[in-house]
Amino acid sequence: MVRTGIEPKNGRRRSGILPLIALLILSSFGCNQSPTDKKAVSQEQPSAKKTKIVTTFLPIYWFTKAVAGDVAEVEILVPPGTEVHEYQAKPENVKAIATANILVKNGLGLEGFLEETVKNAQNPKLIEIDTSKGIKPVEAISPVVKTSKEEKDHNHEHTSGNPHIWLDPVMAKQQVINIRDGLIAADPQNKATYEANSAAYIQKLDQLNSEFQQTLQKYPNCTFVTFHDAYPYLAQRYKLKQVAVVEIPEDQLSPTDVQNAVNAVKKYQVKALFTEPGTDNKLLKSLSQDLKLNLQTLDSLENGETDPQHYFQGMKANLQTLEAACK
Repeated sequence: MVRTGIEPKNGRRRSGILPLIALLILSSFGCNQSPTDKKAVSQEQPSAKKTKIVTTFLPIYWFTKAVAGDVAEVEILVPPGTEVHEYQAKPENVKAIATANILVKNGLGLEGFLEETVKNAQNPKLIEIDTSKGIKPVEAISPVVKTSKEEKDHNHEHTSGNPHIWLDPVMAKQQVINIRDGLIAADPQNKATYEANSAAYIQKLDQLNSEFQQTLQKYPNCTFVTFHDAYPYLAQRYKLKQVAVVEIPEDQLSPTDVQNAVNAVKKYQVKALFTEPGTDNKLLKSLSQDLKLNLQTLDSLENGETDPQHYFQGMKANLQTLEAACK
């Protein structure tokens, strides 16, 4: 038989090559895909769930957010600018607490709405952090003068002592420490972050305290009257003399109310009158004009931006106000 070099039509030699080529192609395709497949799988893996923290109102939010940073979700219950003393809880507040891991509050009876709200949330795993722990509250350091028989809006009875501790940088420092320790106990895996963040914030609080001391020690006899009993800790810390709190109704002023307010302020012969942002009371303005005193604005820091650094801006503005009034 003569070989011509031409392969038969059934092509056995080709039939042996084709499966080999197909196998190589499939093998190559499979190898090239495996890294992509691994990457896709890794991307689909869920990230660690962040601790959910609910805070009551703005200063507590600032301090908590400063300590937690980005390792936890921090929410606020009372909208900034809302009167926390008389706040009525909303359904969304109950929901927020029901799904939270941690609740951070000021304490000292300030958040009157909280007890019933927590009860309604039915969250047995909720951890509560009271930032007033270890702080000795003060009672009234000066007489409270009522200028009207009806004092529904301004008669905030502080049965556990005055709660406005965040307005004293030294006590604010203790609040931050309490928050730090509470978060570490509840979420120990982020201990290093909580310690580092709190240390940075505490350093700024120490600096703020030094600024207040150095500035206000020049005015040892500075006397003032305020219309909201929010500043006894600030006054005690820096040896200012809050001689009275004059409670004035916001509306429906009678001539007797006006005269009582004038008499109260005249009685104490003060250097300064302090009101608060957002208070538009014509009586206060006329009072300051009649007594030839400047009506200054002190901020209780219950309204403002949510950036934790806003605390320092607000407190430094208060320091400038105090210095200007006491000169």
